[in-house]
Amino acid sequence: MGKPYVSWARYPYTSQQAVDLQWRTDLLPDVPSVLPQGNARSYGDSCMNHGGLVASTRFMRRFMDFDPQSGLLRCEAGLQLADILNVVEPQGWFLPVTPGTKFVTVGGAIANDVHGKNHHLEGSFGNHVTQFELLRTDGSRRLCSPTENTDWFDATIGGLGLTGLITWAELQLKRVPNSAINLETIKYQDLATFFKLSEESEATHEYTAAWVDCLAAREKLGRGHFLRGNHARITQPKPAAAKLKLAMPIDPPLSLVNSLSLRAFNALYYNRLFQERTFATVHYDPFFYPLDFVHDWNRMYGPKGFLQYQCVVPNETSYDAIREILQRIADANSGSFLVVLKVFGKVPSRGMLSFPRPGATLALDFPYHGNKTMALFDQLDEVVVQAGGAIYPAKDAHMKGEHFRQFYPRHDDFKQFKDPGISSSFWRRVMEENT
Repeated sequence: MGKPYVSWARYPYTSQQAVDLQWRTDLLPDVPSVLPQGNARSYGDSCMNHGGLVASTRFMRRFMDFDPQSGLLRCEAGLQLADILNVVEPQGWFLPVTPGTKFVTVGGAIANDVHGKNHHLEGSFGNHVTQFELLRTDGSRRLCSPTENTDWFDATIGGLGLTGLITWAELQLKRVPNSAINLETIKYQDLATFFKLSEESEATHEYTAAWVDCLAAREKLGRGHFLRGNHARITQPKPAAAKLKLAMPIDPPLSLVNSLSLRAFNALYYNRLFQERTFATVHYDPFFYPLDFVHDWNRMYGPKGFLQYQCVVPNETSYDAIREILQRIADANSGSFLVVLKVFGKVPSRGMLSFPRPGATLALDFPYHGNKTMALFDQLDEVVVQAGGAIYPAKDAHMKGEHFRQFYPRHDDFKQFKDPGISSSFWRRVMEENT
């Protein structure tokens, strides 16, 4: 048995015992309930199995094959995106899709069908997976791809680890002229301007997203910094990676994210740009992975942890829904330093339970303050439900089962592929309790 594990947000703070798998040939442990787990970077309880066991792949992180001519990579499922970048980026290749941290595993990226700043062009992570091996608790193994065991392929992408353990996977990487990013940052005044910038940037920029001041209200509601970028030209020099790394060495007794610190930070951060537009060529690390710069940054929320809230609402209702959500957050005087707003494109996700779909997606963290936090989430959920949107399971520790089943109408199709020996705290919460 390994050490107790908790999710990245440390809420709910329920430790669980883990067994570490060493090789892709290992079998899943013969126990009543097990859950495959990568690097435990999911925020809620989708990576937790209270009362059961998690089977961690953190030591299954070997490269199996890489063709520097075609960019086809095969690796064990526990390999982290950071490991991949260290090897392939110097050879002119890059991840086709990357989330906001590079410390997630390939298996976890598939199981959560993660997305990035270029969804409008590349879709989600699962769109670039060519094949993988799926191990079931009965010891059987399936090779899954878009042409072989296709239903299993589609159920496992975005399937939250519930169909089996991905032992290895093959990805198609992307050739880039330069891993650095030519970045334009635009200081904008309101939510309507965000949507206008998003629409005009889709045809000209591969990467788009915005930081939003979640406490701005009234005519300033939705204001922020719009970031759009493309890979630099091959002739441009690459900026050096930052060598200094920060860390949260201790757990503060209280959350450092509160109404006072948040209001001060947001005002300073929004006004740090003296010009409406700035241009820079930046290393890919701070552009894609700003929070990875601070080791153990999750500790800043104190011993009670935090919850992340990420939703997507359809294009036709996105302006009104996002405006209502931001207004309720501002009225609650809550939120986080890093608030990300982006518009997903029309590239369809393969997974039966995949979160990305056309529309606007908003993500931010909330310090856990008990019933007060849950009451706010109830309000936000109702806005999402009325708008015809969805909430991201990988970030969730609150969603009601009735809402999950509404957000993911293929849940009944998915159940036939779920491994009967695999379960999670999330699955039991949304599919087995009060149903």
